[in-house]
Amino acid sequence: MSNLDQWVAFLCQAEIPVLRSSVDELARLERNEDNVTARDISGVILRDPMLTLRVLRSLQEYRRNSRGTEITTVGHAVMMLGITPFFRQFREMKIVEDVLAERQHALEGFLGVVNRARHAALHAREWAALRHDIESDEVIIAALLHDVAEMLLWCLAPECATQIAGKMRQDKMLRSAVAQESVLGSRLIDLQLALVEKWRLPALLQSLMGDDHNNPPRARIVALAVALARHSANGWDDAALPDDYAAIGKFLALSRHDVMARIHRVALTAIRRLDWHGELRFAAWLPPMPAAWAGVECDGEGEDAAGRPVVVKRVAELLAARASPTPDFLEMLSLVLHG
Repeated sequence: MSNLDQWVAFLCQAEIPVLRSSVDELARLERNEDNVTARDISGVILRDPMLTLRVLRSLQEYRRNSRGTEITTVGHAVMMLGITPFFRQFREMKIVEDVLAERQHALEGFLGVVNRARHAALHAREWAALRHDIESDEVIIAALLHDVAEMLLWCLAPECATQIAGKMRQDKMLRSAVAQESVLGSRLIDLQLALVEKWRLPALLQSLMGDDHNNPPRARIVALAVALARHSANGWDDAALPDDYAAIGKFLALSRHDVMARIHRVALTAIRRLDWHGELRFAAWLPPMPAAWAGVECDGEGEDAAGRPVVVKRVAELLAARASPTPDFLEMLSLVLHG
């Protein structure tokens, strides 16, 4: 048996733990079950890659003997299972924070990948909406689960995940695939594709989660979102980001300013949802604001001078309107820091 086969067998038989915040939120919804919709539940699921994976795997087991149309969205999965059966089935789940209670470094590594996945999913949602994708949840799920093998490794084999991370810290020029093969005997992307096939996840999601950047437009959205989230996790000064911005602008037919404005807005959304994961990662810090923020077009040497009054005015407005830490307070703070 190859190393890949051994890892697939090990990860397939293990119970997948979920975030404590997901367990708490589902319990809150269940207490008001009569007024809960599938949309309410899917909103909780799509904030947790591990819970999303559990739900999709459970649905595939439920539909094993069915020849019907594949279910590729979490909302449809919940409707297929039924709200009451869903709560009953997902009431008792292992919690990541408990599993890794004695391995704080592994929990931090896991949360880092989860935050990166959430960041990618938010960008994918934004760009899918821009392209008028009527089934954007499929793109969101693919971005959310793109690095699920890495998450599973941090949860279920933290020593191996730590070794890989350590090798890459020691050698900044070392490619991630080389570090992964040296520890696992296989690349994580190969392991992941083998896992999703073994789990019989919908073929559409498998194709969107692949690593082929020449795939159709929806797969391209996922690839670009994952790349942006991965590079920004190293800090917004990462050398690969300018190429990401250029690729995004070309794909979406947007100016550099529009690309940065959208990325800035999504990053702010990520900050507002930090309570779900409890850790502030680099991907959540706001990227540099576009010079033309608030509709003022600036270029050349006068960029800072032209943009500054707009920022000062907006901060003054927020200071006058707010006196407590609300979502607008976060926006205000980001403007102050950039100013």
